[in-house]
Amino acid sequence: MKKIDSISLQGISRRKILTYGAVLPLSAMIGKYAHAAEFNYKMATGQDPTHPVNKRAQEALTRIKEATGGRVDIRLFPANQLGSDTDLLAQVRNGGVEFFNLSASILATLVPASGIANMGFAFNGYDQVWKAMDGDLGKYIRSQIEKIGIITVSRSWDNGFRQVTSSTRAIRTPDDLRGFKMRVPPAPILTSLFQALGAGPTPINFNEVYSALQTKLVEGQENPLPIIATARLYEVQKYCSMTSHVWDGYWVLGNRRAVEKLPADLQAIVLREFDRAALDQRGDIAKLNDSLRQDMTSKGLQFVDVDKNAFRDALRKSSFYKDWKAKFGEQGWNLLQQEVGALA
Repeated sequence: MKKIDSISLQGISRRKILTYGAVLPLSAMIGKYAHAAEFNYKMATGQDPTHPVNKRAQEALTRIKEATGGRVDIRLFPANQLGSDTDLLAQVRNGGVEFFNLSASILATLVPASGIANMGFAFNGYDQVWKAMDGDLGKYIRSQIEKIGIITVSRSWDNGFRQVTSSTRAIRTPDDLRGFKMRVPPAPILTSLFQALGAGPTPINFNEVYSALQTKLVEGQENPLPIIATARLYEVQKYCSMTSHVWDGYWVLGNRRAVEKLPADLQAIVLREFDRAALDQRGDIAKLNDSLRQDMTSKGLQFVDVDKNAFRDALRKSSFYKDWKAKFGEQGWNLLQQEVGALA
């Protein structure tokens, strides 16, 4: 990416960030927000206000305002207040919003390479996930995102491992998915995953999921536990199968022109605070995953443990892995397999 005021968004050194971080808070203390903000920006998310994404995002935005002495004021709009995920993806590209938190699975509709992290039954756990996403695979994905004119302003946040819920049947084996009508996000890799397993996936935007389940338009859906909990999907679902079929992350996307408009010292603060929030949010999800199963069990959701190897074997008998290897290309596929082992 080109340099901005002599400092690349990807190449701001730790020394420069620490320098700016040391100087700016002092200036903020001298006259707290004595003048109107020079840069009034918006950040949109699709998650419920109680979700850790919004908690940590708001903390980051507050720290940014304080550290810049009020020069940068970013207002948070959670829960798809400014539009659906697909609407907001268009807005962050055209500048309607300056920052937007989007799952990699939906971003893949615009940047196919971002979906490689969503490969079905690829990751065994978080040790593999963070080694890949904070390493070469994550760098590769971020470089592909930047090619379409938007940028990532932090390392990946955690959306969690996705689980299947149902109102009609417990999903225990791949055969239980045959003919199963389920909501998936508008993400080709998830649609093809469940098609390969014999289900009937229907792409529906997240802000319509609860009503689609409530009216039985679909029997089930798949999402990480924190989403199932904060969106109260357990109210309209009976079973939750712990498939962990896909890991999904969020990217905080920035409108390139809006970020380039910030002086280099302010850019450094924005990047630093979003990165700090990413690490905090990862910790939140890890804690939630340990507690939410018990909490939602008490609310009536029945949890089902499954043999993930059976699902992986079923995928290997299909053309799923071979098809996606061809779509992602050798470079991306090899970077994934470098961390998770051979898939196809």
